[in-house]
Amino acid sequence: MAKTFIFKFGGASTKDADSVKNLSKILHNRLRNHTVIVVSAMGKTTNALEVILNKKLIHEDYSSNITILKNYHLNICNGLFAQSHPIFSGIENLFLKLTRTLDRQINKDNYDEAYDGIISFGELIASRIIQEYLCDQGLFCLWQDARELIVTNEDFRFAKLDWEKTKQKIQKYLLPKLMQFPVLTQGFIGQSNTGKTTTLGREGSDFSAAIFATCLKSNSVTIWKDVAGVLNADPKRFNNTVKFDELDYREAAELTYYGASVIHPKTIKPLANHSIPLFVKSFLDPEASGTKIHHVPVINKIPCLVVKDEQILVSFKVTDFTFINESHIHKVFAELEKLKLRVNLLQNSAISISIVIDKEVFKLEKLIEKLQDDFEIRYNEGLQLLTIKNPHSALVEDCIKNRNVLLEQVTRATFQTVMTPLS
Repeated sequence: MAKTFIFKFGGASTKDADSVKNLSKILHNRLRNHTVIVVSAMGKTTNALEVILNKKLIHEDYSSNITILKNYHLNICNGLFAQSHPIFSGIENLFLKLTRTLDRQINKDNYDEAYDGIISFGELIASRIIQEYLCDQGLFCLWQDARELIVTNEDFRFAKLDWEKTKQKIQKYLLPKLMQFPVLTQGFIGQSNTGKTTTLGREGSDFSAAIFATCLKSNSVTIWKDVAGVLNADPKRFNNTVKFDELDYREAAELTYYGASVIHPKTIKPLANHSIPLFVKSFLDPEASGTKIHHVPVINKIPCLVVKDEQILVSFKVTDFTFINESHIHKVFAELEKLKLRVNLLQNSAISISIVIDKEVFKLEKLIEKLQDDFEIRYNEGLQLLTIKNPHSALVEDCIKNRNVLLEQVTRATFQTVMTPLS
């Protein structure tokens, strides 16, 4: 099989017309046959679509939100194309389809399925605009609907990949195209066996890039970000951050597990299993070295800090004067699994279980509804979960000062705390 290369561009790299032009410049000397370009929705489009969906859910008018979002994309097109270009009618048609999709009945029971059908429009619109612009610039590439290749189950919003069927489709339908031209496709989205649109989890475009790379046995994956590479902390939150020139797969996987937003959590494993290097580079400084994630024998000792916002601390207290045992934990986790809620932190005492979860529409309400007969349940919302890998006491002290700390957990190499955000 010919060697292939995967480039993934996130929303920040395509947020306006100048950003799309910059993307084209990055690809100008790098684009070749056997290249797959994976793109996300532009700018904050996913957030905007989530707002529209939630307005629909609570029966609020969302027509102005759709107009604003459509105009945002048309303005980008105005900066890239002549007014006679067919992309304008193409965008109008996609927004008509979005409106028709929103006309369907949406409620608590079908929210996740509706979410995938609606949010996926962000990637579909972005990929059309970028592919047309690249072709106009002489960087000819084929547009590919990722849903024709990425096969999943129907765990909407967190769909599980059918690796075997996906690999078969990618090698049968995508590989012949790559022999002739580069291909541009969408991240984040897939399709079930019954033809329903699914998504791979928030920020799942990185995982899409890893899927294509694994199925094609690619030479490398490059993710283009607005940071210089993988840093030991978010530079928007912390001063004096350190960039890693290289990072071991295992170390990177741990950071993504704790919530580091630079890479999607599922991205690392398939690449590590096939020894495919992952490069994280800056689209603002494309010639810089960035970070290479691969097999590295040296253990990292630099402290790494990861913050997750909008966390909920939920405590389940037994009410029958017994102590917490495996059956209580199993009961809680069985409901969490049904709701597809990931536990970011777990702690139990003699009479209670405490978990930290992400804020998800309806999920907490449903969890309490299912377990309120078995436990006394209390929760705190709007919290932050801070994880420090390779901590030292002065750093921990500095991070938690002036905070209301609700829970702490310490292991040999990791400190975690749940606390109120700084006001």
